[in-house]
Amino acid sequence: MKLLASLLMAAALAAPAFPTLAAGETPAQQKAAKPDLAKGAASYGAVCAACHAADGNSTIAVNPSLAQQHPEYLVKQLQEFKSGKRADPVMQGMASMLSDDDMRNVSWWLASQKAKEGFAKDKDLVALGERIYRGGIQDRSIAACAGCHSPNGAGIPAQYPRLSGQHSDYTVKQLVDFRDGKRGNNAQMRDVAAKLNDREIKAVADYIAGLR
Repeated sequence: MKLLASLLMAAALAAPAFPTLAAGETPAQQKAAKPDLAKGAASYGAVCAACHAADGNSTIAVNPSLAQQHPEYLVKQLQEFKSGKRADPVMQGMASMLSDDDMRNVSWWLASQKAKEGFAKDKDLVALGERIYRGGIQDRSIAACAGCHSPNGAGIPAQYPRLSGQHSDYTVKQLVDFRDGKRGNNAQMRDVAAKLNDREIKAVADYIAGLR
């Protein structure tokens, strides 16, 4: 009987506690890390909706659509706007009003919104854009966009942003800013954009707008 009791006690001590916590994380921290979508919707409506539309599907071509974007990517961009690592005076002012919890809540709320489909507009350039997006430009060592952002523009969660349906005007500006050194918060994109000319940038951006 004593042997059985000893075995049961050993098994209990060896079993992990449930639920488990991340290393060094308290229960309060774990609870705080969970996004609050209701608060996210409220913060978004107060700070972001005027420029990015009520559901995150921007109707202003120079402002990005944010609906269904990967939340980890959105949090990173908001943090970098706030710190100045990604330079934009308007967005720095907006992000400065958000706490880390606010950013997390807003980002996960946006991820829960359905993105609307976009459309390519320039039939003379879309074929070039497709070739670059899907195959890159090998003789200039330009990698295919699809390798990181996926063939349909869905991106890879927590690593590469969703692009499908994004306004071409916004994508053009970002690629030009990467190329010209005005946006410096991603070395990989800066290196890719540095090899693209204006026509190629416009073509890729137009193709991305129609991805689905």
